[in-house]
Amino acid sequence: MGSEIGVTVWNEFRHEREDERVRAIYPDGIHETIAGFLRRAGGVRVGTATLSEPEHGLTEAVLAETDVLIWWGHRAHEEVSEEVVTRVQEAVLRGMGLVVLHSGHYSRIFRRLMGTSCTLKWREADETERLWVVDPAHPIVSGLGEYIELPEEEMYGEPFDIPPPDELILVSWFEGGEVFRSGCVFKRGRGRVFYFRPGHETNRSYHNPEVQRVIVNAVRWLGGDARSERGGR
Repeated sequence: MGSEIGVTVWNEFRHEREDERVRAIYPDGIHETIAGFLRRAGGVRVGTATLSEPEHGLTEAVLAETDVLIWWGHRAHEEVSEEVVTRVQEAVLRGMGLVVLHSGHYSRIFRRLMGTSCTLKWREADETERLWVVDPAHPIVSGLGEYIELPEEEMYGEPFDIPPPDELILVSWFEGGEVFRSGCVFKRGRGRVFYFRPGHETNRSYHNPEVQRVIVNAVRWLGGDARSERGGR
């Protein structure tokens, strides 16, 4: 199948269809915005999947072709079936990379893989967020400066009930004074999970070039590992 990394971008796709504010920012859905900048970056073969599709778009066949799965969820975590959660978990343990974005911290798959509640402090207030790079040598932050600054984002604050990350790459500060572990890597079986905090649906974070760079870098890093673990197909 060549050297391209297989990526599937999963999204509930609820807010964009029901809220005009969200539709104005992501007219084709958050998943299509992310898929679009990944395609422009090159070196990837990108598909999308949404909650309302049969098997939530995450069939055995789709996951077999996926080196990295990107997950955005918020309102409908409990609508994701047990069968699909288990299927994704098993794919991660076999070597697939998983990027969990923003409110996906409370998705069933992230809670399953973490083994904790994954609860946190939050405030929806359109505050400035500064994501400090605390591991500048890590491939996920390649090409960034000391920090990413987002003028408007939802606040997430500690305590964040997750296991200690295997790698901590980014730490956020918000203008209200809170801090948050916003870029975390966890090893699970042969796979890796990267949690990346920004992405509230009424903010423009996925249009930010530096946020896009982090996601592209994460796909390339996780995808390279996945291809190696799964035989470099």
